[in-house]
Amino acid sequence: MTSTTTRARRVLLAATAAVVLPLGLTACGGDDGGSDKASDKKSEQSKSSPKETDEKQDTAMGTFGDACKTVPKSGKGSFKGMAQDPVATAASNNPQLSTLVDAVKKAGLVDTLNSAKDITVFAPTNDAFKKIPKADLDKVMSDKEMLKKVLTYHVVGEPLDKAKLADGSYPTLEKQELTTKGSGDAYKVNDSANVACGNVKTANATVHIIDTVLMPPKN
Repeated sequence: MTSTTTRARRVLLAATAAVVLPLGLTACGGDDGGSDKASDKKSEQSKSSPKETDEKQDTAMGTFGDACKTVPKSGKGSFKGMAQDPVATAASNNPQLSTLVDAVKKAGLVDTLNSAKDITVFAPTNDAFKKIPKADLDKVMSDKEMLKKVLTYHVVGEPLDKAKLADGSYPTLEKQELTTKGSGDAYKVNDSANVACGNVKTANATVHIIDTVLMPPKN
């Protein structure tokens, strides 16, 4: 009787272990596999190339144009950094605009531009100034009134977004008008200057970086 009972108990324990052990292993295996897959999926979703990241940031800021790729991606000279400062200060942090900033200082326009509200600035790059013969550029840079006249011709007293560049004529702070036209991501000012990087936001202005210095029409 005792032998039979003992044998029965051993059989029952063995059967129970045979059922419980695989279930336990399956549960552990399911947890590990699911966690790894979820982690891998999250890791894949978070991966993106630097180019894709930059393009997403530019799109989010509303900028357009090939030259936007050369704008610093971080710091005060980046799109995000420039958006925190008034336009003359913001431009001073952008390495593409150092000649323009120097001209603005010589013309005594820093406070004028920084204190203005909701303006648009067509900002020539350093390379744009290099297109001007050195003798002519030196002459303008040394004549404060002439320099002021040229620079204020690059400023419109209202915000001009991308849509308004398609076909427009706008009075400048210099009092004469400039014209814009184009479509998609290609726009021209006065049929001579290309918008290289458009719709750059600063604290008080919309900036369109252009590849040619604009000259006001002769009165």
